[in-house]
Amino acid sequence: MKEFVAYIVKNLVDNPDKVKIKEVGGTQTLIIELSVEKSDIGKIIGKRGKTINAIRTLLMSVASRNGLRVNLEILEEDSKEGKEEKAEETAAVEADSE
Repeated sequence: MKEFVAYIVKNLVDNPDKVKIKEVGGTQTLIIELSVEKSDIGKIIGKRGKTINAIRTLLMSVASRNGLRVNLEILEEDSKEGKEEKAEETAAVEADSE
C-alpha cells in the first residue's frame, strides 16, 4: 500500500523527494500517514478535496481486494526552521515586555 500511495503522490507534487509516507498498523485498519512539502499540500488536496478523495477511493479499492481497511491521513508538519523562528519571536516579545 505504501508504494502505491508513493507512486501516485510523487507524480503529483513538485518536490517528490520530500514525500514521506508512514504505515501505522492498527487492529483492523491500516493507517497511512502522508507528509509533503508545505507548498505541495494544495496539489494533493485539490479543488474541494477532489484529488485526495480520488486517491482515497483508489486506495480503498486496492485495499478491499486484499481484505484490508485503510485510512489515508495528510500530516502538516512544521519545519525545524519555522519552530526556531517562532521561538526567537516569542523571546523577543518577552524581552520587550520587561
